[in-house]
Amino acid sequence: MSEDVLRSLALQVRNWGRWGPDDEIGTLNHITPEAIAGACRLATAGKVFALGIPLQREGPQSGTRQRFNPIHTMFRDGGDQPRSPAEVVALQGYGGSDDWVVMPLQCVTQWDSLAHVFYEGKMYNGYDATLVTSSGAAKNSIDKTKSRIAGRGVLLDVARHKGTRSLPAGYAITAADLDATAAAERVEVQRGDLLLIRTGHRTRYLDRGDWRHFDLDESPGVSVHTAPWMHARQIAAVAADNYAVEVRPSELPPFRSPFHICAIPNMGLTLGEIFFLDELAEDCAADGRWSFLLVAPPLPVTRAVGTPINPYAIK
Repeated sequence: MSEDVLRSLALQVRNWGRWGPDDEIGTLNHITPEAIAGACRLATAGKVFALGIPLQREGPQSGTRQRFNPIHTMFRDGGDQPRSPAEVVALQGYGGSDDWVVMPLQCVTQWDSLAHVFYEGKMYNGYDATLVTSSGAAKNSIDKTKSRIAGRGVLLDVARHKGTRSLPAGYAITAADLDATAAAERVEVQRGDLLLIRTGHRTRYLDRGDWRHFDLDESPGVSVHTAPWMHARQIAAVAADNYAVEVRPSELPPFRSPFHICAIPNMGLTLGEIFFLDELAEDCAADGRWSFLLVAPPLPVTRAVGTPINPYAIK
């Protein structure tokens, strides 16, 4: 039953070949120059909201599936500064510091590339999954989107619309919920939009001051049955403040991430996870403007299947 439902949904939203046999960016093709120019005109107040979480050891990862929190340390610091006259001369008169970070590319606020999830042995646009090797992704890598993720952002604060700070764990956001939230906010989801969905899930952990179990707990998120809604509205990307955009536990067991399967390898829809949306949501509620310029470029890591980001919502 689950397999039949998932396959029906996947084929309903499949965009293979829609933008040609060589396409590697999927629904980001919906963002046009005219849409970007229009989004720029939404930046009227000069307010900038950073939507990325801190890169630090205290973060949302428990180590599941080998994902750990960023590890930051120094390899040159203030103790290495020149002290004697001879050292000053040898080091051209100055000292300095340098550092490094070790981290999985999908352990913080991030975009999934279209090479991140396979379905029936294929990636988006029919590319074979074997094109992702130990050297990385030969197709659909995240760097292909390096100049494409900017445009009109729209925030649908479903938790606020439902009158709660955080939606209940396991709550599946429906297409009707998205429509009702948009209507309440008096905003229309349009072709090429970068859609942000606030569930309030991250807020729960901010209130606790403790990230533990964030990536393991059941969480609210979008229903797999919203995939046709997003396909029909031709959105460019979708992101949320939870761990995986979609609801946990899965609506179609034994498939762990059925929305991912519909969205990434079939629709070619870029997904963003672990976004910080609370400050932006408060401002949108205060001024009644739920659309804005969103600039969210990936790090251009060649052959990578995801990347950390610090998106800017600009109003």
